[in-house]
Amino acid sequence: MIKAALSVLLVLVAMSSTSGKYIPKSGKRIPQTLARGWGDQLIWAQTYEEALYWARSRNKPLMVLFHLEDCPHSQELKKGLSEDNMIQRMLDEDFIVLNLMYETTDKHLSPDGQYVPRIIFVDPTMTVRADIVGRYSNRMYAYEPADIKLLKSNMEKAKKLLKSEL
Repeated sequence: MIKAALSVLLVLVAMSSTSGKYIPKSGKRIPQTLARGWGDQLIWAQTYEEALYWARSRNKPLMVLFHLEDCPHSQELKKGLSEDNMIQRMLDEDFIVLNLMYETTDKHLSPDGQYVPRIIFVDPTMTVRADIVGRYSNRMYAYEPADIKLLKSNMEKAKKLLKSEL
């Protein structure tokens, strides 16, 4: 009797822990190594050049996420971003995504310096959206886990600007 109850409990725990994660409309995907834990069900671009090509050809905004594996701020933001189903859905359906652990040669992607974590939006015309910023004046593109609501708002803004300007 106890074994049966434990078996049922184990199954329920396993089901509840997997049911909270975002699953794309097309079904569960094999996690990409490019995701680096930021969204295992998302399709990530491999390079900045590839991401720009996808953004232009699919007419979607690009979200570039700069981070470091050993940065505690990056790890905290990763946890918040990867566990938020609304953000994961928006990234999957409406954005091209790229995460980088190194700086690019494009100086437009570091308009106020090179720091992590940093999120920059680029529209399909390959224009860096310097007007979509976080809440800090000294690190304009920095986000923290407490800024998830602002990040969602900025993602919506990037989508609206795309529709109104193109």
